[in-house]
Amino acid sequence: MKIRGAVLERVGAPSPFASSRPITIGELTLDPPGPNELLVRIEVAGVCHSDLSVVDGNRVRPTPMLLGHEAAGIVEAMGPQAGGDAAAGGAAESNGVAGAGDAGNGRVGDSNGAGGAGHPEPITIGDRVVMTFLPRCGHCAGCATGGRLPCEVGTAANNAGTLLGGETRLHRGGAPVSHHLGVSAFATYAVVNRASVVRVEPDVPAEVAALLGCAVLTGGGAVVNSARPEPGDTIMVVGLGGVGMAAVLVALSLGHHVIGVDGVAQKLENARSCGVTETYTPEELVASGVRAPIVIEAAGNARAFETAVRATAPGGRTVTVGLPAPDARASISPLILTAEARTIIGSYLGSAVPSRDIPRFADLWRQGRLPVEKLISARVQLDDLNEAMDALAEGRALRQLIVFPV
Repeated sequence: MKIRGAVLERVGAPSPFASSRPITIGELTLDPPGPNELLVRIEVAGVCHSDLSVVDGNRVRPTPMLLGHEAAGIVEAMGPQAGGDAAAGGAAESNGVAGAGDAGNGRVGDSNGAGGAGHPEPITIGDRVVMTFLPRCGHCAGCATGGRLPCEVGTAANNAGTLLGGETRLHRGGAPVSHHLGVSAFATYAVVNRASVVRVEPDVPAEVAALLGCAVLTGGGAVVNSARPEPGDTIMVVGLGGVGMAAVLVALSLGHHVIGVDGVAQKLENARSCGVTETYTPEELVASGVRAPIVIEAAGNARAFETAVRATAPGGRTVTVGLPAPDARASISPLILTAEARTIIGSYLGSAVPSRDIPRFADLWRQGRLPVEKLISARVQLDDLNEAMDALAEGRALRQLIVFPV
């Protein structure tokens, strides 16, 4: 079938991207879904730093590549074996990663299951699904960690620009076009592996559903899966972009006092408008001497990481969820880790199992405790994607959404 989508032609183009135009909008051919694959009509897609990091060259991917990974849509066709549990649907057991009903104790719970993908519900045509940018095979060593490590097979497919099974379903002029993180959502339709989606109930609007798959899963997952705060713990978030603000919203939904840190005044104001009562610039934070037992670094910047480590209280945990440039380097004192019994934790995709965690965040939203809509800063057209990347790079946007016509 013919689709319309946004293709990155080359990585590392100079900014502003509105001038260099590395992304082109045009017609592509999309193959029908194969075994364990779905055809999804894209309703909403979010513009994320993981897209920008490919455009600016911080994450080198094969080109041409149809971008986009944070999205929601409607299943319109299914390949063989695609309707049941995901291929990744392994043997995860959860001993209380709470449904939202018991999340009010300040902790969403403990997951110590061996499996990596949970037990997703069967999918049928007409279902709304959330895209997830790291599919899980359910069988590798990474999937056996309950979310702590990414899937080895999914990571290899993402790096190669294919779907989970190694397939390429996109073409232009007879030549293949790479998939972005197994999704390629900046298009009217996508073919994805069954393991790359999670079904949500129809009461969850598409705009909310899209954000659950990346911003909330990553930022919120860093709080509940990686930091694992105790009731009463103060949580500091350094870097108040889309992922950082998602961490803020989840921490607030669980009843924690939250401290927001960012160098951009508008982002501090955004945090205050969401209920954060204590905010600092990095310079103000150093001068104040304020520290917290849980500090989430969500800026993807080496200096922000250093700020987060310095601001972590004795016995506390620093969780880094940002993705800096591969050659970025930070300087910390190893002595403080020993002398103050501190821990630094890396959290990729919020150490999440999407089929486990997305429904729980959806429940928090449904109860009115997680106002995901506050992450939306603008709605843009597909044709304006280069300009949207500039807004993201310049710190002028949280989440810009592309809303596709029905």
